[in-house]
Amino acid sequence: MEETVEYAQTTGLLGGVWLLVAIPLLSAAVLLLLGRRADRWGHWLGVAAIGAAFVLGLSFFFQLRGLENKSVELSLWDFIAVGDLRVDFGLLFDPLAAVFVLLITGVGFLIHLYAVEYMAHDAGRRRFFAYFNLFVAAMLLLVLGNNYVMLYFGWEGVGLASYLLISFWTERPSAATAGKKAFLMNRVGDAGLAIGIFIMFATLGTTQYDEVFNGVGSLTGATVLVLGLLLLLGAAGKSGQFPLQAWLPDAMEGPTPVSALIHAATMVTAGVYLIARSNPIFSANSTLQVVVVSVGALTLLIGCIIGAAKDDIKRVLAWSTVSQIGYMFVGVGLGGGAYALAIIHLLAHGFFKANMFLGAGSVMHGMKDQVDIRRFGGLSKHMKITWLTFMMGWLAIIGLPPLSGYFSKEPIIASAFEREDWTAWLFGGAALLGAGLTAFYMTRLFVLTFHGPKRWTEDIEHPHESPKLMTIPLILLAAGSVVAGGLMAWNDGVASWLSPVLGEEAAGEAHGVLSHTVITILSLLVTVLGAGLAWFLFRAGTATAPQPAGVLVTAARRNLYTDAFNEAVFEKPGIFLTRALVYLDNRGIDGLVNGLAAAVGGGSGRLRRMQTGFVRSYATSILAGALLVMAAFLAVQAGWLA
Repeated sequence: MEETVEYAQTTGLLGGVWLLVAIPLLSAAVLLLLGRRADRWGHWLGVAAIGAAFVLGLSFFFQLRGLENKSVELSLWDFIAVGDLRVDFGLLFDPLAAVFVLLITGVGFLIHLYAVEYMAHDAGRRRFFAYFNLFVAAMLLLVLGNNYVMLYFGWEGVGLASYLLISFWTERPSAATAGKKAFLMNRVGDAGLAIGIFIMFATLGTTQYDEVFNGVGSLTGATVLVLGLLLLLGAAGKSGQFPLQAWLPDAMEGPTPVSALIHAATMVTAGVYLIARSNPIFSANSTLQVVVVSVGALTLLIGCIIGAAKDDIKRVLAWSTVSQIGYMFVGVGLGGGAYALAIIHLLAHGFFKANMFLGAGSVMHGMKDQVDIRRFGGLSKHMKITWLTFMMGWLAIIGLPPLSGYFSKEPIIASAFEREDWTAWLFGGAALLGAGLTAFYMTRLFVLTFHGPKRWTEDIEHPHESPKLMTIPLILLAAGSVVAGGLMAWNDGVASWLSPVLGEEAAGEAHGVLSHTVITILSLLVTVLGAGLAWFLFRAGTATAPQPAGVLVTAARRNLYTDAFNEAVFEKPGIFLTRALVYLDNRGIDGLVNGLAAAVGGGSGRLRRMQTGFVRSYATSILAGALLVMAAFLAVQAGWLA
């Protein structure tokens, strides 16, 4: 502990990195322990805690820039010391952790501020902000831990907080079910991550990042592949990637600020962070990289197709997150300079996705919690700030220049075409097709919500703009949606900043099966075509009642039958097995025990009748017993029983 204090003094302000986790964690504890006594001011404590963490994170970021090695590691105490296993409760603040800290606390602060007004009439607002702070603290621990055990500690904290927030309105059965679904599906991925950590210790004897990465070269190819697949399973669970994507859209049952925080700054970015942090493992096996890219490419198309068939404004945005995280998985799977491209897209996505989710909450606020985009229309005249800010997010996510999505998504598409074999056409084509589909379904969402004739229900007379406490975060996030991508891509700034962690290879122009110029033209062309088609089809509105649909649309509305597959393959056999075990327990094990008890009880009852209290009865019994013994003796002597 003395070494820790001395080290903290030599690193100056960076010795206080632990405060990034401690401040929101302490705030959550205060709000939960004080209970109703904190109802009047608890929400402001929650906002202040995240604001303070952002200010500290910004200060640490600028101080880190002045260090030559761009990395500060802080060991606080021994967390686990069992046999040969030694795990420090340690933190690592390096370029990768720094950008995540700024995203989590910066965007998180705006979402917290927005939630003050959004949750103003909810009786559980203080408790909501306690869970909100806990969520941020867990995510910060996840990205700041200096070993995989610390990462897993924060990983599970994020899972707990997401369950508490998704099912926050427990009086709604749908919310309670969604919370359980998210919790259980994430446990599948978490089990993979836990087993991966066990393998690290079994093969390398450590879970420290630097020691694990230095030891990867000593592992066999099969071990690296298995280890990487287990880490990928964990990443797919948290980031809602195939085959564990079904929980993420259902998480929309929670309050809208929860959706924004999950999709923009915390939970779904954890999987991308895990793969980026573990880049020496994934880069050591080309088969593993192909699997990661395949998962990302498949998921981005699944998200696009399903998103195009949804009518719930938040679920459309949720499936767009599934798709956009798929692009990030393509980036981290491609490796090399594409690692940095994935992080740039993650950061840009944090701005425009938070912007649109909070914009959706603003629409719901003005439309009495209506979520069906078929019942909107014409809101641009009544909610101008929400309309303009949502427009910036829409243009950013479809990737039109000069907004942020163009500078973050288009380079990933180019990198996918940079592969040297036929997979360049497969993965590049999927990414390019996804760009066109994204433009289509996001334009459909934007047009049906804000343009065309009004299609409101009778109980909504005058939609209204949200209060300033909700619109100010929208304006700031919209500004980030416009400029963030360009600023990060300018002069390879973020790529250069991340090179000490992700490698020296900077993101440059692709030189694969297609030139960078051709890819850019194709990307813009499919984007314009997708957006134009959606505008043409939905500019006059749409039917407010369900309409007959073709096979593809029906499949998309049913989530491509992924939920039905999970129910048939996993849920129903599990239910059958559970019922069979309950029957075996009740009729078999309990039946045996209860039957033995009944036999003893019944037999003793019958034997009790022989205790009459009469001497002649006892004498008769003795005589009968003696005769039986004598008969048996004579039978043995005669050889009858030999």
